[in-house]
Amino acid sequence: MDAPYHRLLVADFPACFGFYRAVLPPLTGAVLVKGAPEGPYATWDLAGRTVLSLFDRGQLAAAVGTAALPGAPAGAAQDDAMLVLRVDDVERSLALGLRHGGAPVTGPADRPEWGPGLRTAHLRDPEGRLIELQSY
Repeated sequence: MDAPYHRLLVADFPACFGFYRAVLPPLTGAVLVKGAPEGPYATWDLAGRTVLSLFDRGQLAAAVGTAALPGAPAGAAQDDAMLVLRVDDVERSLALGLRHGGAPVTGPADRPEWGPGLRTAHLRDPEGRLIELQSY
């Protein structure tokens, strides 16, 4: 059995594909094994295991019968999930994400209250998903 992995459901597939295609290989070593900017699906693997996949939100909604439901909350809301990427250099990784369409949330900061030697920064992908970049 394969290990569990994250699949992000995305509305703007080309923008999200471009962002993750640019940042996943240098930050995680994962390589694109399937997919193209036009979608509807893409997968990045590392050492034969999936790290992350993208799937077109509309296609999944049609398949499971939820296409008539709203795609996002009507107003601002707290995040309900976060993608965490362990990186070698938080500052360099944040700069890479911002260059490729990410939006800044928090700058690099030491977080000893979260863990000894932990350093983090936060950004959002092109659809607003929260990403934590962390190093120990």
